[in-house]
Amino acid sequence: MRETDNHNKSRLLVTREGVSYVLPFIVVTCCFALWGFANDITNPMVKAFSKIFRMSVTDGTLVQVAFYGGYFCMALPAALFIRRHTFKSGIVMGLSLYALGVLLFIPARAIGSFWPFLVAYFILTCGLSFLETTANPYILLMGDRETATRRLNLAQSFNPIGSLAGMFVAMNFIQARLSPLDTAQRATLDDARFEALKQSDLSVLIQPYALLGVVLIVLLVVLLLVRIPSVRQSARERRAPLMPAVRRLWANTTYRGGVVAQFFYVGAQITCWTFIIQYGTRVFMAEGMSEQAAEVLSQRYNIVAMVIFCLMRFVNIWLMKYFKPGRLLSLFALLAMVLLCGVIFVGGRTGIYCLVGVSACMSLMFPTIYGLALADVGEDAELGSAGLIMAILGGSLLPAVQAMIIDRGDTALLPSVNLSFVVPVICFIVVLLYGRYSTRTIKEDNK
Repeated sequence: MRETDNHNKSRLLVTREGVSYVLPFIVVTCCFALWGFANDITNPMVKAFSKIFRMSVTDGTLVQVAFYGGYFCMALPAALFIRRHTFKSGIVMGLSLYALGVLLFIPARAIGSFWPFLVAYFILTCGLSFLETTANPYILLMGDRETATRRLNLAQSFNPIGSLAGMFVAMNFIQARLSPLDTAQRATLDDARFEALKQSDLSVLIQPYALLGVVLIVLLVVLLLVRIPSVRQSARERRAPLMPAVRRLWANTTYRGGVVAQFFYVGAQITCWTFIIQYGTRVFMAEGMSEQAAEVLSQRYNIVAMVIFCLMRFVNIWLMKYFKPGRLLSLFALLAMVLLCGVIFVGGRTGIYCLVGVSACMSLMFPTIYGLALADVGEDAELGSAGLIMAILGGSLLPAVQAMIIDRGDTALLPSVNLSFVVPVICFIVVLLYGRYSTRTIKEDNK
């Protein structure tokens, strides 16, 4: 009898009202990996574009401003779009914008200026914002409500696989193939030699993006041509007025605090994963490596950090049997702050190990903040989800703040790249406070 029940539950995982959603589940799950790929091929591009265009680190972080700015600008329109249309339409729109953005790298290379790449990144992430806002609830509705969380966890497990692939491609097919001339040597080139070098490096940089564009078009054609059952929201949900939902969300202090915490968490995540390249490059060049070799080795440590990040997600599932989510969130935020003190004050290889260890702490944070913020929003969860996606703007603004600290130069006491990690320390203080607040609030609600 138990085996029969387990078999029925397995069938219901991707079956709704007798209709199989195996194919749409596979297609949409591919999207989870694809936006993970885009996120983590982008972080090393701050350093790459800074070298290619002979810019400051602050100017290079405009890549992150454009990238995460797209998330912010498109999350609410995406939520409104799927209130009126099907989730499938949202996926199609997201893939279309994603493909357009990556293919715009080709004319951007021909123009040879930095700004067209920023436009391409912005359009690309407008597509990612559509995908993230749409794909999660779409997966939830592809089967029985009892298996919804299990189904979403399965789909989300492909996101870090895409992230690792993005890091691997950035390291082996971009960073390792750019010209070995370091920043100081590039600064001495005359205009003609610099232009030839820039065009050569840009040709290397756009190749993975062009191939990604082809993959996205193929996936989009599959989604359009293959008969895939669509899932439509109820008429009541589509006609529900917007402003009352916004007011309810604004009045919910746990949700509002979650949006703030998510803003600072994403900022901390992107600063740690972006500036590990600058931090490691400085450490390894001090050991005698060339700039290019130091950058590639730094990216290898970044990949190790991502592997630890992925593995810790499973550990966190086990830990949640014994700790309340808010308390665990506070504990990991505190541990991240301690490790960042090692990054700032100890430095060297030990500092790199501490920075890798921060990723273990971060693995818990995004989904935990997400879940705590939406715990009691009821029917406003879809719009609330858009607000939390908009909070990804922290990944756009806070890296620029850290870059400004780096560009100010070393102080008498600390290298500027070390000192710059005070930015994620402040971010984790906010996360810690939210974890403590949410734990207290949940206790009061349960009385």
